[in-house]
Amino acid sequence: MNRIVKLLMLGMFGLLAMTAFAEDGEGDLPPLDADDPMAMMFLLFDDDFRATNFRTMDRFFPSVTVEAGGDMSDFAYDLRDLPETYTFDGETGEITEFLTRTETTSLIVLQDDAIRFEAYYQGWDDSSPATSWSVAKSFVSALVGIAVDEGLVDSIDDAITDYVPRLLGSGYEGVPIIDVLTMSSGVAFDENYDNPNADVNMIFIQMMGFERPIDDYITSLDSEREPGIYNNYVSSDTHALAMLLEAVTDTPLAELLEINIWQPLGMEADAFWSTDRHGQAIGFCCLNAVPRDYLRFGKLYLNEGQRDGVQIIPRQWVIDSVNPTAPHLQPGDNPDSFWTFGYGYQWWIPEQPQGDFVAIGVWGQYIYVDPARDIVIVKTSSDYFFDENDHETIAVFRAIAADFAGES
Repeated sequence: MNRIVKLLMLGMFGLLAMTAFAEDGEGDLPPLDADDPMAMMFLLFDDDFRATNFRTMDRFFPSVTVEAGGDMSDFAYDLRDLPETYTFDGETGEITEFLTRTETTSLIVLQDDAIRFEAYYQGWDDSSPATSWSVAKSFVSALVGIAVDEGLVDSIDDAITDYVPRLLGSGYEGVPIIDVLTMSSGVAFDENYDNPNADVNMIFIQMMGFERPIDDYITSLDSEREPGIYNNYVSSDTHALAMLLEAVTDTPLAELLEINIWQPLGMEADAFWSTDRHGQAIGFCCLNAVPRDYLRFGKLYLNEGQRDGVQIIPRQWVIDSVNPTAPHLQPGDNPDSFWTFGYGYQWWIPEQPQGDFVAIGVWGQYIYVDPARDIVIVKTSSDYFFDENDHETIAVFRAIAADFAGES
């Protein structure tokens, strides 16, 4: 991304937004003007308020509750210090400096079913509902796996339009579900946050206003290439999967999450899923939950979909989700992929694979899983330079995992 352009854009629109608001006495947070979605959008990402905004997303979007059940899974605690240093790009860095520089809001490390480290920053605590951004995509993938296991989807090789007729005539017509799962649909969708007219920004602006539903936006997209040959990260693919889930279950997305994952997994707190102004959950992002519940989801994948011997997500789905086989999905310098991380079913595979995998959300949200070392790490952030720090973040996670496993 062009950070200079973004700085100028955010500065200009942030100034316009701030002059439109007077402080309302709720801490130092300005009130919102729902009639000015552009100002709301830039206030959301304002440097002075971003960390707070990311735990108060219900101020910006309507939402629907995902209720926790009564059978909470608990954690043991065996706390220890983080290692002091890590190595990245041939240089040694200090982990505390990295956490500060990347605007960390929470960090939790789980090993051997015990929380080994837990800390909160920038005014956050263990009850803060952290917005997930694209980490939500991995939850949608899990729900697709459950729907397949229940026979609601015959095969992920089927075309998505076999189940979602509403997508007929769009770029998704005839696209196999597996290519949508692996961000290989070939659908044209501009994910460039620096372009104010990009699809990803227009969706947010429209959601903050009272314009067309998000489903209508997805049905308007066209194809730009043959599916299944190139990994191009487009958030529209995940919302198309959400449309698939709702079509085959006749159940809203947030309710599916509550029934199939949130309550069976024993989450400790209610979550909420941000919606458009028509009540539709935003499938590609914006699930909001306390950090320890993200940790529980990572632990579920560490345990191949099981909680206490009960299979919540099909084991083979978990395995397939994080072990991509197609050439265009492999990590490294790949001419058939837009990035150097590999991609599974809405999960990322870091370079120089060690069996680890990670859910990633913009602005620095992560659920990192290292099965070989029995490690799960959750990090939430408000990191302005998020897209420049993903590789370094993996280096930090790997250093923590190796240290806790006694390898360094």
